[in-house]
Amino acid sequence: MATDYDAPRKNDDETSEDSIEELKNRNTSRQSSVVDEDETEAAEGFELPGADLSDEELQVRVLPAQSDEFTCSSCFLVRHRSQVAREENGMFFCKDCEG
Repeated sequence: MATDYDAPRKNDDETSEDSIEELKNRNTSRQSSVVDEDETEAAEGFELPGADLSDEELQVRVLPAQSDEFTCSSCFLVRHRSQVAREENGMFFCKDCEG
């Protein structure tokens, strides 16, 4: 919407004169009740809880731990060696868990 900066502006007295009905009509005229979304397309992306996924095969390639990685003994995330905060009895803890 273009703004005409040369047009005179309303002062506070003029803005308070707007009636409540006029303001309500302005708001309702701007809102649209039509939704442009197909319900079937939107529902296809959702997984229902408790759905039977026993016939599904995961297509994920799992890599073994690399030489510069460790698994945090607290949060069990695989982290880079630079994230080691402390080592205790052969268990590694990351900086996030120790911080």
